[in-house]
Amino acid sequence: MSALVLRVYVAVISRLGDARRGATAVEYGLILAFVAGICISAITAFSGANSNLYSKMNAIASAVWH
Repeated sequence: MSALVLRVYVAVISRLGDARRGATAVEYGLILAFVAGICISAITAFSGANSNLYSKMNAIASAVWH
């Protein structure tokens, strides 16, 4: 997904050329979309690992407190 966002970013920037008017907002928007995509990918990738970790911590806490 992040490669697609990067490709779109490069395509938009190359089409703008020297037209600076409004380009900054587009660039910031694409950077924001790129960072959001990376964050969502990371959260999705680690969600299973975190769920398993929390389950183990809950089991340990239950064993200690009971």
